[in-house]
Amino acid sequence: MLSSDVPRVLVVEDDVTLRQTLARGLREHDLQVDSVGDGATALGMLTTPPGAPFDVVILDIGLPDSDGRDVCQALRARGVLAPVLFLTAKNQVGDLMSGFAAGGDDYLAKPFHFGELLARLRALVRRAAVPPRRNGDDLQLDPGTHALVGPRGRVALTPTEYRLLAALMAAQDQVVRRRELVRAGWPDGARVNDNSLDQYLARLRRKLGELTDERSIVTAYGIGYRFT
Repeated sequence: MLSSDVPRVLVVEDDVTLRQTLARGLREHDLQVDSVGDGATALGMLTTPPGAPFDVVILDIGLPDSDGRDVCQALRARGVLAPVLFLTAKNQVGDLMSGFAAGGDDYLAKPFHFGELLARLRALVRRAAVPPRRNGDDLQLDPGTHALVGPRGRVALTPTEYRLLAALMAAQDQVVRRRELVRAGWPDGARVNDNSLDQYLARLRRKLGELTDERSIVTAYGIGYRFT
């Protein structure tokens, strides 16, 4: 929990009516609420120093400028650990799995009952006792354009490259096992051979090299990879 005794919530929802309704309802239940309608603004609010000032994020998946799952991955890559509750009109198992793989903590399909949202939100707030961890600001993922931004400009990433790099950056200096990278980069149940994963990581190394000499992806032979 943040320094204030009153939990602070960021609502990221492009539907103005729903966004206003959620904000009003949460305030009536003694929560501090900020609300925005796009992913870029949410990223700015959540990653501006001195740190992410929110206890929990309600994040719509279908945003006008980006996919909410890409926004969540960008947050995790920057070391923002605030719990994320996804809102979405999609309720298939594959959609749910992709939300969790992107770093989400809970998932609620529209339409939903406000009481259920509030209960899930409070459960997330109770678990949000871990202080925010900040990664370096030299590299940033842009979910709107699927690009990596660094000291020497930006490079475009494919969706799979974006997801793989987000998983590595979120676990900075820790080895991410190959099977975990496969789960992060491809749909649930996809068959991915070792050579395919290695080729993607080789391309990511080259793209990192275009932006900085200070960061790299290190192979942990027989185990996985580490972003350092």
